[in-house]
Amino acid sequence: MKTSKNKIFKNIAFLVFIALFLFTPLGTFVKVQLNRLIVFAPKTIEVQDQKVLSTYQWQLVNATGKNVSLEEFKGKIIFINFWATWCPPCIAEMPSLQKLYNDYQNKVVFLFVTTDPFEKANKFLDKEKLSLPIFQPLSNPPLEMESSTIPATYVIDKEGNIIVAKIGTADWNSDSFRKKIDEYLQK
Repeated sequence: MKTSKNKIFKNIAFLVFIALFLFTPLGTFVKVQLNRLIVFAPKTIEVQDQKVLSTYQWQLVNATGKNVSLEEFKGKIIFINFWATWCPPCIAEMPSLQKLYNDYQNKVVFLFVTTDPFEKANKFLDKEKLSLPIFQPLSNPPLEMESSTIPATYVIDKEGNIIVAKIGTADWNSDSFRKKIDEYLQK
């Protein structure tokens, strides 16, 4: 009988631990930290494997209510990141994205796309001390950028080639990624 009560207690304690890990801010914090531990620099796609963006007909709206079309950025390097405030891998990569944005915001077009309400997204950015330009989609993205997983990040070169298609967390502020961006900026 004692063994049975002890087993029940251990099972309940285990379930409480799992619930804490899955459904509380503590769990989110742990998941974010684990993602930051295992993050690597993103790789560019080999030239022969790159896809060309099929269309620039993608409509977005920014946090001030201004409609924006991807067409406006044709001929520039475009960095597109799909993210959400509730996504631990997204949260994990935000500091590296902020550092990259700080240094390249006048050279590269950055679009941080979320389906979260702007009020919620802005509150999150303020809390995390981030100043990333956020957008919401008004239409579906080009087929080459459709993903059911976030974070999903795409970098498009001046000719419309998708040079990075990264699903999951990455270290966007790595020396190797910055070197690649610098090379593409010089082309």
